[in-house]
This record gives sequence, C-alpha cells and structure tokens, in this order.
Amino acid sequence: MKRKLALGAALSASALLAGAIQVSAGTAQAAPAPVVGQQRAALLAQAAGAAPAAARALGLGSQERLVVKDVVADADGSRHLRYERTYGGLPVLGGDLIVHQDARGAVKSVDRAISGTLALSGLSPRLSAAQAAEQAGASVRATLGAVKDADEPALVSVDRTGTAELVVWATSGSPRLAYRTTVEGMRADGTPSSQVLVTDAATGELLSSHEGVQTANAAGTGNGVFVGTVGLTTNFTGSTYELKDNTRGGQYTVTLNNKQGGSGTLYTDADNAWGTGTVASGQSAAVDAQFGAAATWDFYKNTFGRSGIRNDGVGAYSRVHYGRNYVNAFWSDSCFCMTYGDGASNTHPLTELDVAGHEMTHGVTANTAGLNYSGESGGLNEATSDILGSMVEFSANLAKDNPDYLIGELIDINGNGTPLRYMDKPSKDGRSADYWSSGVGSLDVHYSSGVANHFFYLLAEGSGAKTVNGVSYNSPTSNGATLAGIGRDKAQQVWYRALTVYMTSTTDYKAARTATLNAASDLYGSGSAEYNAVAATWTAVNVT
Repeated sequence: MKRKLALGAALSASALLAGAIQVSAGTAQAAPAPVVGQQRAALLAQAAGAAPAAARALGLGSQERLVVKDVVADADGSRHLRYERTYGGLPVLGGDLIVHQDARGAVKSVDRAISGTLALSGLSPRLSAAQAAEQAGASVRATLGAVKDADEPALVSVDRTGTAELVVWATSGSPRLAYRTTVEGMRADGTPSSQVLVTDAATGELLSSHEGVQTANAAGTGNGVFVGTVGLTTNFTGSTYELKDNTRGGQYTVTLNNKQGGSGTLYTDADNAWGTGTVASGQSAAVDAQFGAAATWDFYKNTFGRSGIRNDGVGAYSRVHYGRNYVNAFWSDSCFCMTYGDGASNTHPLTELDVAGHEMTHGVTANTAGLNYSGESGGLNEATSDILGSMVEFSANLAKDNPDYLIGELIDINGNGTPLRYMDKPSKDGRSADYWSSGVGSLDVHYSSGVANHFFYLLAEGSGAKTVNGVSYNSPTSNGATLAGIGRDKAQQVWYRALTVYMTSTTDYKAARTATLNAASDLYGSGSAEYNAVAATWTAVNVT
C-alpha cells in the first residue's frame, strides 16, 4: 500500500565477598541518566578516589590495583562504577568488575569474573617478548588465504607484528602470565586487519585471538538541501563509506536515478562528506532523506521507547530521485521504504524533514492501529503522520528548518511559498476542514485530516493568537471556547498511546475522541487536567 504526502499518500559472574559487600544477581532498576561533561568528570574522579578502599573491601592483594574505566548514573542517584584491574602494573585480562552503589554511595553489589587475590608471585615468563611476537606473527601467517566466514574475507598479507606486551590472563582457567600481541595485515576486500593474540608466557599456547578491525559505523558530515550541515552516522567498509546507519537498524538511502521502480543504488563516498547543500549535487537530497530517517528513529526511540517503525529494531530505507518532475513523496508498506520525487523541473526535491517524519509515521500507523486509508479513518491516518512528523521536526530542532506547525513549508509545492497544510487553522489551505461535520468522511484524506490536525494543535498550544518559534498562529474553536493547551510533550504522548493501544483500522473521529480520553486517563488519570483538556479540545473541533 502506498501513502503519499500531498496527492495520495558483558556477561560477568557474581561472587560472594567478605565484609560489608554482598553480591546479588540484580542491580538498580532505575533508568540511566545522561552523564556528560563536568558531571561525568566528577563521577570518574570520585570513582578513582574510591578505588583503593574498594580494592581493600574486595580483598585484593597488595600488588593489585583498580583503575576506573566508566561510570553510569541512574535517575534515582544509583551509580555503577566500572573498574579495570592490574597486578604489579600489568593489565589483568578478565579482571574487570562493576561496583553498584545506591544514591548514598553504599555498595549494594559487585559483578566480577574472578574473586580473591591473584596467586602469581614467583611466576616468570619462559618466553621472551620477541619470541612471543614471532610466534604470534607465525600464527596469523598460517591463516593467509583462509576464509572464516562471509563477513571476514581472507587475509592476504601480514604487514607488521607489534611488540608483545606482558599481561595477566584471568579470563579462563587459572590466572597466568601471558603476552598480548597485535598483528596487522590486509584482507582480500581491502579491509585492514588488526588481530590481537594472547599467548601463554610459559608454554606459548594460544589463549585468545580476535580481529580488532570490523566494518564500522563512522561519523560523517552532510550538507542537505533542507537540513543544512548535519552529522551523519555512516558505514565504513574498509575502502569506502556507505550512506547506511547500522546504529539505527541498518537504515540506508539509495538513488533511483530518475527511474520509477527498483531497489536503487546505495550511496557511497570516498571522504564521508556528503552533499553540497544544493540540488546540483544528487547527494544533497540523500543527506536530507538519511538525516530525516535518523531523526525520526531517534524521536520514536527517545520519546516513546519505540525501536524502529515496526518496533523490531529494523530500519526502513529511503529512495531519492524517483521519476522525473515527480511532485510528491510516499511510503510503501510492500518495500518498507520511503520514496521522494525531485519536484518541478527536477529541482525541488520533497526531502524536507517533516516529510520524512510524515512518511515513516505511515509505517508506524500500518504496524499499530492500521487505520484504513479512506473515510474518517483515512483522515486520522494522514493526520497522525502530520502530527508526529511535525513532532520529529520539533525534536530535531534544526536551525535551517524551524520547528513549526506548518506541513511542508520549505518544499514550495504550491509554487508560491505557502505550506502544504496548516495545523492551527487547516482551512487556510482552501480545502481542509477545521471542524467535524457529517460530510468530513467524504473528503480526500489529506483534507479530512484537518479536524485531527486542528485538535492536536489546540491540545498542545491552545487557541487564539500566539507566536511559537517566531511563527504566528491564530487558532479558532467551533464553540468559541478559549483553550490553554497542555504542551507538545503531553499531547504527543496522548496521541501515540491512543494510536498504539486504542485505535483500530476503522476508528472514526468519535472513536478517536474515546481513544484519546482513554490514553489521557492511563497517562494522567481520569478527571485530570489533561483528561479534561482532551475532552474540551475535541468539543472545540465539534467532535462530541
């Protein structure tokens, strides 16, 4: 089904410790709170200062030290202090541990792989560092030409063997001295190799080996037609960058090269700098689409805890440069993708941010309420995309694309600088309905959506003249009521819960009123100010 925008649609074991510290399987349940900047530095310093006392409480030996690595703070003040472990100055592989504290700093539990002191006194390596390095290099060379799996092409060269570092191996078996060596080379597809090997310092036995280089997410920059200069998460294959985001379900962007079908060609780039900000560069529209998909993913994840359109962690993909002079954009369930035309004269791409949010939200609706795309339910379907697409815009808060309640205001689809739709007073487009009437269901879904768009604006911002982010609005009510609004954050929570919990494929406006009242009751309580505001706002758009 197509819906166009404008014209259609670390595993660690717990061990019992002596003294005041007790270990349990559970840790604090409060959600993590962001720890950044000076707060993070202060927590790290605090954890470092507590390291000696923690080592004593854990019963570590005199040659053992704890070195702070990370701190996670929960919303309730609980902290989780992650430490690395050393023995006589040597890194202890497998000796890391996490100390869990309550908000007062009292230790609740400790997660660690090994307990007790390390009994290594008197041990000395039988192999020299040079011998260990030579053995590691020989081990890697023995794998030349071998293919382990499809994701790790054959190693074709060994270019350098680093110096072997003496460490303590405590990951498995009895703790022992070992050497850690890095061997660098090249794989058949041009991907560099950096294999880390750990060998027993007494016997030369290979204890561990892993590849340190993988195709990885990279921090790129893009300059889009509408989003301006933004950061992009891309994929580095070892030889080129792909416009693919593995941190957000693998979503990616392709060009259709003005064709009207097919899966397109994935965008790649040599320097990870995408687009010029002008339509002359085909990458610029791709930057808009890729950033829009990322911003939409982040909005749903951060606002509702939803992981992708289907809530399954899988990202959709975007197709740009569809057809020629195609003045539209659409979502298709069958390809699980968004598609964008280049507009009039192929110089006006429809890749604005709220369009991206709009299209992806059609997918969310398809995977939740499944609102039929006709009649009043079709209007609710379109309105849901306008509503949550606009909230994506507010969430991203881009300087070049001012967050507002205007739909498609930058793409100039009308050719006169006016937006496609207005949420504060939908009838300003000359076709959309401000209020419900018995004939609303017979309108095109892009115009019957006006009732719900108007409802949401009034619920969030209230009625009357006002300015939001420099944009002037003047929203009326059908009954002359004055509404204050409950704010965007609460309004979007009400709408999303109604969509995902209470709306069905055939929900009409009367049923939408009931669905949002149920949602408001769940979130804020029956009879709460928010509940009463939802009821009053529906009445204000003549849905009773």
